[in-house]
Amino acid sequence: MKMRALAAAGALLSAAVHLRLWFDGFRDQHVIGPAFMLNAIAGLVIAVLLVSWRHWVPLLLAVGFGVSTLGAFVVSATVGLFGVHEVWTGGYVFAAAVAEVVVIVAGLAALQREHHLLSGGQLQHRVAVRRPHLH
Repeated sequence: MKMRALAAAGALLSAAVHLRLWFDGFRDQHVIGPAFMLNAIAGLVIAVLLVSWRHWVPLLLAVGFGVSTLGAFVVSATVGLFGVHEVWTGGYVFAAAVAEVVVIVAGLAALQREHHLLSGGQLQHRVAVRRPHLH
């Protein structure tokens, strides 16, 4: 449960940073503005799901959230994304990047710990199977 809480905290921090940046002017960007608002909402929803629903789906959502958000920033900082060219400067940039790495690592750790990833990449469900009594 500690890894879930850590992933939830990272998702909330990333969501808060994106919401703040949205209010600071990114809302006026054609594609990036709605994406920042979607990121803020998704981070909140994923954080709530992580701590309230003990299933592998929120963990997978958290990892996907972290990878896609961090990946979008890296693309924006290198070649540009929808006309926006970011740079690796400022407290918000590093706070969000660290938060997204935390979400990815904690989400994967929780997936491994709670749901034993199989070698084929599939999730193994921990379901107790009862055998019929043949008396």
